[in-house]
Amino acid sequence: MSEYHRHAALFGCIRGLYGGGTPLPLHVPFFGGNEKKYLAECIDTTMVSSVGPFVDRFEAMMREITGARYAVATTNGTSALHMALLLAGVSDGDEVITQPLTFVATCNAISYQRAKPVFVDVDLLTLGLSPDALDAFLQVYCRRVGNDCVNAATGRRIAAVVPMHTFGHPARIAEIVAVCDTWHLPVIEDAAESLGSYSRGQHTGTFGKIGVFSFNGNKTVTCGGGGCLITNDEAVGKRAKYLTTTAKVPHPWSFYHDEVGYNYRLPNINAALACAQLEQLDRFLGNKRETAAAYAKSCLTNGIRYSTEPSGCTSNYWLNAIILDSQNERDSFLESAHEQGIMVRPIWTLMNKLPMYSAAYHENISNAEWLEQRVVNLPSSYRR
Repeated sequence: MSEYHRHAALFGCIRGLYGGGTPLPLHVPFFGGNEKKYLAECIDTTMVSSVGPFVDRFEAMMREITGARYAVATTNGTSALHMALLLAGVSDGDEVITQPLTFVATCNAISYQRAKPVFVDVDLLTLGLSPDALDAFLQVYCRRVGNDCVNAATGRRIAAVVPMHTFGHPARIAEIVAVCDTWHLPVIEDAAESLGSYSRGQHTGTFGKIGVFSFNGNKTVTCGGGGCLITNDEAVGKRAKYLTTTAKVPHPWSFYHDEVGYNYRLPNINAALACAQLEQLDRFLGNKRETAAAYAKSCLTNGIRYSTEPSGCTSNYWLNAIILDSQNERDSFLESAHEQGIMVRPIWTLMNKLPMYSAAYHENISNAEWLEQRVVNLPSSYRR
C-alpha cells in the first residue's frame, strides 16, 4: 500500500471516529457532569478564590485515585513540579537528569531552581526516560562524593532525576527508581499527562519521592489550569502545602509568614471544575481506550506503527500517537492532515535544540532524535 493510501485510510478512521467537522481539534475538554452545578455553588457562596471546600475535596479525590497519602493542589502542573524540585533539595548550580523528549515545562521548572538539566535518552517503546541509558550514564560519567552524586564531566552535583510519562504511557518507572536508589537520587515523576495510568497495578506518580499532575485545558481531566503534587512522605506533603500557600503560619486572623513562600494556591472555582471532572474519570478513560483500540486496528490494517501501552501497564491514552517511517513521511502526513482540517501535531522539539537549553549536558540521545523525526499525535478528544 502506498504512503498516500495508508494516510488516507487513517484520515478516514479519524473522520469515522469524530465526524466531518472542520477544523477537527487535537484535544478539547468535555463537560458532561456537575461542572455547572459546582461552579454555580462557588458563585452563590462567593468562594471563588483560594480557600473553599472544593480544594479540600479535590485533594481528597486525588489521594483516593492515586493511592498517595498526601495531595496538594496547585495553580498548574509547572508550579507543582517547581515545588517538587524545591522540596527534593534541588538548588542553585545543581544538575537534574531528565529526558530531552518532553514538554518544555519540565526543563523550565528545573531552571526556576537555578539548576541545569542533563539529558539522558528515552526508550523507543515507552517514549519515556530509559533506565538502561540512565544506569549507563551514571556508571560512566558520575562518581559518589560522600552521599552526593557528582557529574565528573561538569563537577556539578546531580540532585534529582525527573522522568516523564509521555502521552500517558508509563515509563519503566520501577526500574528507574531502582537505579536511582543505588545513587541516592530522589525521583520526581512528571506525571502531568498520566492521570489514570498504571504500571504493575500502581498509579503513576507514586513510585518516586514526589509525583506531579497537570489539569490544563487539553488534559484528560481539566479545570482550565491546575496542578497537583502527590507524595507518601508526611514531611514533604505538609511542607508542600505550607510553602504553596505563601508560608503563612496558621492563625485565625493574623497574617504572619516566617519564610519565603509561593502563591501557588488553586482557586476554589478551578477546584470545583476539577472535582466534577474527576467524578467522570472512569468514563473518560473507557472512552479513550475505545478510541485507542480503533486507531490501533486501523494502523495495523494499514501498516502504520501505533504507540501502544507498554507491557504490564495501563495507559490513559491521553494523546494517541503514531510513529511514521521517516521525517519526510511525517511532514507529508502533517501537511495533508491540516489541509483536510484535521489538527494533528508533531512531538515536541527536543529540549537540547531550544536556545535556552542548547548548552545542557547530554551524551547519546539517538532514540529521542529518531522519535522526534517520526512521531505524530492524532485527535484524542472524548467522543460524544
